[in-house]
Amino acid sequence: MAALVRLIIGGILLTIVYVALSMYSRAVRRGKLEADWNVQGRPGSMEDFVSKGLKEYEGSLRRKLILLVYIVPISVVTTIVYLTNYS
Repeated sequence: MAALVRLIIGGILLTIVYVALSMYSRAVRRGKLEADWNVQGRPGSMEDFVSKGLKEYEGSLRRKLILLVYIVPISVVTTIVYLTNYS
């Protein structure tokens, strides 16, 4: 029972970290797109330029790498438990 509670708390904490990291990364990307829009001489509407750039960001590798927030800690804990119990 205690292990289940720890798994649930760990999952919640990892989800909080994932959401915060995703929001931060998206905000940074948005800031870079707004700066690029200014540098490129303000082509068209800024909102259109930024929304197009954020759509491209949605399919990017960087966004997918943020999922490592779940994979790495779970893999490390699983490896430690295995090595502790079966070595």
